[in-house]
Amino acid sequence: MHNDILLRHILLRHDANGIASLTLNAPASFNALSTAMLTALQTEIARLHSDPTIRVVILKGAGKAFCAGHDLREMQAARQAPDQGREAFQTLFAHCTAVMQALQNLPQPTIAQVHGLATAAGCQLVAACDMATAATGTRFGVNGINLGLFCSTPMVALTRKIAPAIAFEMLTTGNFIDATRAYEVGLINRLTTPETLESETQSLAETLAAKLPAALRLGKAAFRDTAPLDTPEAYAVASAVMVENILLPDTDEGITAFLEKRKPSWA
Repeated sequence: MHNDILLRHILLRHDANGIASLTLNAPASFNALSTAMLTALQTEIARLHSDPTIRVVILKGAGKAFCAGHDLREMQAARQAPDQGREAFQTLFAHCTAVMQALQNLPQPTIAQVHGLATAAGCQLVAACDMATAATGTRFGVNGINLGLFCSTPMVALTRKIAPAIAFEMLTTGNFIDATRAYEVGLINRLTTPETLESETQSLAETLAAKLPAALRLGKAAFRDTAPLDTPEAYAVASAVMVENILLPDTDEGITAFLEKRKPSWA
């Protein structure tokens, strides 16, 4: 029970109108992805996965930054542990990978609300979300190379979100890009001021939450599952999803409502 309370303290959850907001709450470390933070995320993501009342998930950070990546102090302590360094790092990166994949596999659409800084695994966290909003002045980077550590695991999510050549430049130079550039290359969906970041993110989430949840869940799964397929295979999968979707009673109501020029009556 004590551990559960601790994990909830470093990751806050607030639910309202079908939208769950998860806040990384370790501002002193710029919300670093420590083992405790990763465990909290993994636990809450699992809860969200089986929560039918939640239609959209927002991920944000407390304090001055969204997320500064892995906890370097924790990593150095693991390096110095006798005969445990390799095993500890294998466990850490496997844990982080599991969290990123669990986030991507959530049935609900996810939105990263980014401010301040998103670096290394923090940038990976942004790329692992379905969409992202960011405030002007925010910086993004996979800058591990500046410390002698190529950001190989963040690379996986990043290269699936933006053009490979741009990702490779970020990975090899360690240079940061600002929010405007992040918007231009497709890492974020909406660029706004710091003052309107919260409201802009909320507006996007509310737009999604107003859609038929079953259609969004089917659509997100199809979006993910068809991405690695050849065109004929992708169409076969997508067609099967369309059939399943159109046969839903709520979809029938949605089409009928459109034809009758009224709003659908969805439960």
